[in-house]
Amino acid sequence: MRILVVNPNTTASMTEKIGRAAKRVASEGTEILAVNSAHGPASIEGFYDEAMSLAGMLAVIRETKDFDAVVIACFDDTGLDAARCLTDKPVIGIGEAAYHIASMISNKFSVVTTLARSVPALEHNLHRYGLIARCSRVRSSEVAVLELEHAGSDACNRISAEIGRAVAEDRAEAIVLGCAGMADLADALAKEHGLPVLDGVSCAVGLAEAMVRLRILTSRLGGYSPRPAHKML
Repeated sequence: MRILVVNPNTTASMTEKIGRAAKRVASEGTEILAVNSAHGPASIEGFYDEAMSLAGMLAVIRETKDFDAVVIACFDDTGLDAARCLTDKPVIGIGEAAYHIASMISNKFSVVTTLARSVPALEHNLHRYGLIARCSRVRSSEVAVLELEHAGSDACNRISAEIGRAVAEDRAEAIVLGCAGMADLADALAKEHGLPVLDGVSCAVGLAEAMVRLRILTSRLGGYSPRPAHKML
């Protein structure tokens, strides 16, 4: 099978990291095609960036013809509903995937994301997915997304400190990392803190593979019905 992993921002180094994370968990025989938008913000931190990224991300999906599933590699699940109108193949957001898996391995989980302005969008999604009651708190580490691309940054230490506070203050039993750029940190942080630390890219790839094997397609009725051809750009 072939999974299209779309980074809605334009930062190629982050796309490469996301691609490595996806390939690390993909089954033998699964091809990962990791691409980023040609147009849009360099990082997505809040509602405005999300809106500015939509056209470029949807163009990637629309113009890529050969795939069995799509993973949207932005933790805000940018354009998830719109993308499902473009194809009947499974489309999975990394935030959605990580939340659902966290809810199956813990009674309560906390999310550790980047900047405070990203928190409301994630809380909105948790409400929309019906999982807000399972989430103790969405925490900001005050690490900018692009800091995660700099080897000399102390971003990992600040994220780790926030995880420590989530365990102590929220009684979190699992942690969801709230940014695709954190994909390479999950294993080390899980070992350090002694609890599951979930990377949404890995979760989404695993779910995408399962849905393809089960031959599950996106409903074409109601909200996810295809856009009429005369409205296509």
